[in-house]
Amino acid sequence: MKTILVPIDFSTYSENALKVAAKIALKNNSEIHLLHMLEIPNQMNDAVYSSVPTPEIILFIKKAEEKVQEIAQQKFLDGIKIFQHIKFEGAFSGILSYIKNNNTDLIVMGSHGISGIEEILLGSNTEKVVRLSNVPVLVIKKETIEFKGEHFVFASDFSEETKKPFQKMLDFTRIFNARLSLVMICTPSSFKTTALAEKIINNYIQQFEIENYTVSIYNDTNIENGIINFSNKVKADLIGLSTHGRTGLAHFFTGSISEDLVNHTARPVLTFKI
Repeated sequence: MKTILVPIDFSTYSENALKVAAKIALKNNSEIHLLHMLEIPNQMNDAVYSSVPTPEIILFIKKAEEKVQEIAQQKFLDGIKIFQHIKFEGAFSGILSYIKNNNTDLIVMGSHGISGIEEILLGSNTEKVVRLSNVPVLVIKKETIEFKGEHFVFASDFSEETKKPFQKMLDFTRIFNARLSLVMICTPSSFKTTALAEKIINNYIQQFEIENYTVSIYNDTNIENGIINFSNKVKADLIGLSTHGRTGLAHFFTGSISEDLVNHTARPVLTFKI
């Protein structure tokens, strides 16, 4: 995990994410890439791509560069190699195109979370990145004064398709020498006996080198509530999930546990795409 991407929009949320990224970078000797998407008013769009930028565009770029430079000089980034990037693109599409064209090991993003009709109609850039990014995404919801990462909950059905993201998750836990709580959430619609659930998990983990872990079966009304309630119970620092990255009608009808958690839990959420 040598390269960490932090999208910044000069908000408190992106600053919170950058502080966590700094802690990870210092632990792992990583470099941080700051990425700011420059939103240009519609009437200036044509000028952006012209060979002779207008004074207004030059001013926009200069102001953005100054702000990014100011952020890069924050004291909590001392000792970390920082790269600065400014792109003329929408936040969601810009982040995905950046990771497609550059080596990125982890994205750390801030999110304020949304709910109700706004959540249904609009979603958020963070949710979209969680759904579609091939790179692990760590979502930070609030200021984390002391990000420890010492207790990691990984919730899963422990199926064959989750093994690849699970290995990536193990690599992340080793950075912090984290204690790992593996949990299967059983709901009325996906009920398994404790004996069967434990057998599935134990067969699964035999294929990995894992130390300092526990196995739990937790019953709840639905998977999202189960993950949140279990994480609260064990006082986890971080929740880890794998995501399918569904789009279109499949996403509309099935939803996404990862995206729901990004919206509804205050804990950091780390997602790995299957």
